Amino acid sequence: MTDSGWAITIVVRCAQPEHAEWIARALAPEAAREVPRTRTELRHPEPGRLTLEIVARDSGAARAALNTYLGWIQLAERSVGVALAHPP
Repeated sequence: MTDSGWAITIVVRCAQPEHAEWIARALAPEAAREVPRTRTELRHPEPGRLTLEIVARDSGAARAALNTYLGWIQLAERSVGVALAHPP
């Protein structure tokens, strides 16, 4: 826990650098949204890796944000897999 609430760090590592970029672009609009009692920062520090930092004012907001972002990450990863398996 931080002085400003609960802090969560999610690190996504991808085998291919472009996959991390695709997932980061998919999550960017959601990370930029105002969500009650939370603040989120999405970073793409190196090829093949992205980091999502969530700071929430209370445990309920932290849990909700964590579940939401993990779901979106899973959906983005599956979408990348489907796109690669079925090229145009």
